[in-house]
Amino acid sequence: QGGNNAGHTVVVDGKEYDFHLFPSGIINPKAISFIGNGVVIHLPGLFEEAEKNEKKGLKDWEKRLIISDRAHIVFDFHQAVDGLQEVQRQAQEGKNIGTTKKGIGPTYSSKAARTGLRICDLLSDFDEFSSRFKNLAQQYKSMFPTLEIDVEGQLKKLKGYAEKIRPMVRDGVYFMYEALHGSPKKILVEGANAALLDIDFGTYPFVTSSNCTVGGVCTGLGVPPQHVGDVYGVVKAYTTRVGIGAFPTEQINEIGDLLQSRGHEWGVTTGRKRRCGWLDLVILKYAHMINGFTALALTKLDILDVLDEIKIGVAYKLGGKRIPYFP
Repeated sequence: QGGNNAGHTVVVDGKEYDFHLFPSGIINPKAISFIGNGVVIHLPGLFEEAEKNEKKGLKDWEKRLIISDRAHIVFDFHQAVDGLQEVQRQAQEGKNIGTTKKGIGPTYSSKAARTGLRICDLLSDFDEFSSRFKNLAQQYKSMFPTLEIDVEGQLKKLKGYAEKIRPMVRDGVYFMYEALHGSPKKILVEGANAALLDIDFGTYPFVTSSNCTVGGVCTGLGVPPQHVGDVYGVVKAYTTRVGIGAFPTEQINEIGDLLQSRGHEWGVTTGRKRRCGWLDLVILKYAHMINGFTALALTKLDILDVLDEIKIGVAYKLGGKRIPYFP
C-alpha cells in the first residue's frame, strides 16, 4: 500500500540508499522485488528514484523488479490537486493534514470513485486509456478551476513509460500464488507508513489513504490470511511523527530537540523535521491489538544513551480515569 509518500533510508555496506516506491529488498541481487496492487505508482517518480540509486551503485534493478498489473497510477495532476487541496484546507479550516503532496490521497480517491486508471489500462489499448485519462483530467479541472493540465504532453510521457515498464509487469495475483505454492520461498512483506497512519485505525483525519496495518498484506497483494506468518512490528525506542495530529508524549523542549538531532529525524520524502517524544506504550499496545505482532524490532535505542533518565508513556486518562484502550 502507499506510494512515494513514504521514504525508507537503507544503509548497506556503508552505502546509503533512499527508497520510496522501490521495495527495500531491491538492493539484494538474490531477491525478487514486487510492487503489489495496493500500491499507487507515480511512474516519473519510480524512474527518478531508479536513477538516483543507480548513481549510488544499484545495478540491474529492472531484472529484479516486478510490478502488479492491478496497481493504480498516480498522475501529475493528482500531485497538483494534492497541493491545491492542502491550500484549500488551510484557508477553510485554518489547518491542513500535512500531506507529502505526492498525489497519494487524490489517487486513492480516484480508485474508490472507480475513475482511477491502473497499470493494466496503460499497457492495453492506449486509445481507450487516453480517453479515460482525458475524462479524469476534465473532472479535476471542473473541481479546481486554477488547475492546469498538459494532457497531450502527459499522455506522450506515459506512452514512453508504458514501454519501459512493460517487461516488468505481471498478473500480480497469479505471481503471488505461484510464490506461495511453488518451490519453497522466503517471502518478506514491507509496508509503507506506520500503524497510526492507517486510514481506518490511525489518528484520523491525520492519516494516509491506505491500510498500513497487517490487513494490507491480504488486500494489497492478494495473499490469503492463512499465509500470513510472523508479523514484525518495527518500533523506535522513542516516538516520532511527521506532520500534524495528536501526539501526547511529544516533547517540545530540549529533550525533543535532542532526539530530533541525535536521531537524524527528518522525513525522507519531505525533508520536514520529525516531531519527537518519549515512547508511547499505549499506541504500541494499540498497534499490537490490530496487527498481532509475533516480534518487535526495536530501533534507535542508542539515541537514548546520553540521557540519565528516560520516560515512557504508560496510560491515558479520560475524565480522570485510566482507560485500557487507545481512544
